[in-house]
Amino acid sequence: MSAAVRLELADGVFHIQMARPEKKNALTAEMYRCMADALADADSDPAVRVILISGAGGNFTAGNDLADFLATPPMDESAPVYRFIEGFSRLEKPFVAAVEGVAIGVGTTMLLHCDLVYAGSSARFALPFANLGLTPEAASSLLLPLRAGHARAAEMLMLGEVFSAQTALEVGIANAVLPDAQVLDHAMERCRKLTTQPASSLRLTKQLMKRAASALIQETMNAEAEVFRERLVSPEAKEAFAAFFDKRKPDFSSFN
Repeated sequence: MSAAVRLELADGVFHIQMARPEKKNALTAEMYRCMADALADADSDPAVRVILISGAGGNFTAGNDLADFLATPPMDESAPVYRFIEGFSRLEKPFVAAVEGVAIGVGTTMLLHCDLVYAGSSARFALPFANLGLTPEAASSLLLPLRAGHARAAEMLMLGEVFSAQTALEVGIANAVLPDAQVLDHAMERCRKLTTQPASSLRLTKQLMKRAASALIQETMNAEAEVFRERLVSPEAKEAFAAFFDKRKPDFSSFN
């Protein structure tokens, strides 16, 4: 368990809330470990019909806590972050997200594996992997072009710029954009609606929807993880991380 992750099961809805609001819910290895275990338990628990994920304090997640991430880098598949990614990519039950504020890095890539995503009007998304000398994760190099088209996906993954909830809606990452105060309630209402549906039908429907791409998603995730680990020790990544902690702009001009 982690004090920064709240878990609650009520009326068939298993709610995972990232709860480190003072850090915009930046994720640590301990949080990843807790959420990976929670996803596995929820997917196998017959009392759970739907899994909902949200963030506390007006933000979804700022992505990795870089200090914690660099102190315990993910060097193989057993790393908590990989277990979490593997967990949400293989969920059999409906997976719903309520997104407010920032959704950075994994905060956006996990949404590509959700079945329903509801975003607040203030939500801001970003995929800053290239900016940090890294590469995409969670099969986003496959799934984002399929959703958004190559040109828009390239803009998001190569430039790493922040994009709005309206853009997330337009490219198929979000189902709807709502006033911030309504997002969690609306997502919870959708979850409760799902709990009234036949559980086996929902699981089979999801399985069929993902069937054609499931092997390719896994293959892409494996390839991404291998390159990502190599990039973690690259000169560009070292410069990007140093610049982040020094609060300066990184200089990649000497790297090819």
